[in-house]
Amino acid sequence: QVQLDESGGGLVQAGGSLRLSCAASGSIFSISEMGWYRQAPGRQRELVASNTRGGSTNYADSVKGRFTISRDNTMNTMYLQMNSLKPEDTAVYYCNAVVLMYGGRNYNDYWGRGTQVTVSS
Repeated sequence: QVQLDESGGGLVQAGGSLRLSCAASGSIFSISEMGWYRQAPGRQRELVASNTRGGSTNYADSVKGRFTISRDNTMNTMYLQMNSLKPEDTAVYYCNAVVLMYGGRNYNDYWGRGTQVTVSS
């Protein structure tokens, strides 16, 4: 099995910063893509940022210039540095990884349980 553990969420004032971490563990042979998603109350889950194993990144327009995704392939860990936070960034942030397990044939999607980020105005 594969487990994704997020950490780093919390309460911060508008304009502040937080750094989220996601650690993947288990019988992992390879991770192709990792990403951060978020879901605010009453809204659909949306992509915040993603990062391929080769280093290509993709950001939602709403976070470009404020958030930075990074990844340590040797540790199967991903980070999201969030600066200049706004109240509209308030959501539960989820880690996602596309993983090939040892002995597996296909890559599969895995999700963490989420970490709450609350930005006060």
